[in-house]
Amino acid sequence: MAEQAANKDGFIAALDQSGGSTPKALKLYGIEEGAWSNEAEMFDLIHQMRARIIKSPAFTGDKVMGAILFEQTMDRDIDGTATAEYLWKQRGVVPFLKVDKGLADAQDGVKLMKPMPELDALLDRAVTKGIYGTKMRSVIDAANQKGIEAVVAQQFEVGKEILAKGLMPIIEPEVTISIADKAEAEEIMLAEILKQLDALPEGQKVMLKLTLPTKANLFKPLVDHPRVVRVVALSGGYTRDEANAKLRENDGVIASFSRALTEGLSAQQTEEEFDALLASSIDSIFEASRAR
Repeated sequence: MAEQAANKDGFIAALDQSGGSTPKALKLYGIEEGAWSNEAEMFDLIHQMRARIIKSPAFTGDKVMGAILFEQTMDRDIDGTATAEYLWKQRGVVPFLKVDKGLADAQDGVKLMKPMPELDALLDRAVTKGIYGTKMRSVIDAANQKGIEAVVAQQFEVGKEILAKGLMPIIEPEVTISIADKAEAEEIMLAEILKQLDALPEGQKVMLKLTLPTKANLFKPLVDHPRVVRVVALSGGYTRDEANAKLRENDGVIASFSRALTEGLSAQQTEEEFDALLASSIDSIFEASRAR
């Protein structure tokens, strides 16, 4: 898994919508809110969608290097096999787990991660389930030095707990694509990430998941950094075509798309229609991810 995560051509599929974002994901998939009567039924429906994606002939390690799972997805099965095990043994895809519990209220132009009192137990469970790495998201809404410093420091602080469990942390300080000072926020964030990377102990490495930058190749110092295994990009609200175009401008960065991956997929499609569209999406993101 470590070899594939570090070196294999491909991208990471983000299949980790949690409670708050699940209704929107289902609506985009053609399932309206009235289709379920409680949260358990809602999560059953999203698991059916994710299982359909994972079992599709196009969804293999040939082009999908890894996949990020929601906690409930990790705890469920696909055809009687635990999801993470199914991903790796049946599809050749490296399993990651979303570990954050959502965002705290905005302060200093950012949203930090909420406290994670159960993180230790969750990480232990992830290890037993065969998970390779984790992902956690914060949000930057302004070029605020104090706020961005706090976001990056918190990400690396939790990242060290994850490394101590033998897991690979994907550190994700997302810069909102619609803010007026996005380019400035990215410059501040880059400097803070480099500080934290340089302070990591010898032998410790992380992955980074970042918004596609306003300035092409801004993150090249991170791609080349000896403490970074991989830099991956989130689609952040861009369409698939927009995200792929921006991705091609950034050498060494690969995709970790969610909405841009599932765009156009529908519960109403036949298996042939669904598989054909997913294959086309995967092909386009794969090619953009290995563009140099």
